[in-house]
Amino acid sequence: MSVVLTESAAAKVQGLLEGEDNAALSLRVFVSGGGCSGFQYGFTFDDEIKENDTVVESHGVKLLVDQMSLDLLNGAEIDYQTSIQGESFVIRNPNAGSTCGCGKSFTPSDGGGSGCANAGY
Repeated sequence: MSVVLTESAAAKVQGLLEGEDNAALSLRVFVSGGGCSGFQYGFTFDDEIKENDTVVESHGVKLLVDQMSLDLLNGAEIDYQTSIQGESFVIRNPNAGSTCGCGKSFTPSDGGGSGCANAGY
């Protein structure tokens, strides 16, 4: 298992990458401590593949995931959705025991964290 992008998310990332002046950029997906539920998701563009990174190709987009984040994101699907509330990336994470109401942070299924706040991307 690994992390995958839906076609919609891959199309959005490819569109964002077209606006950058660096063909070596990949999408880095990571988890960091914080957020309203204990851990929060993060995205950035990166042109450096680090030693502990797992590189995943999904619908033509190269994803970089560090080992700690991969442990928390393994099996996750990243989607991009448009609704009347706006546009955003949505992560369906089978390792999340609970998520914040805003969907931007989570508590792993093995516990920890609580609360809710708006932690948008």
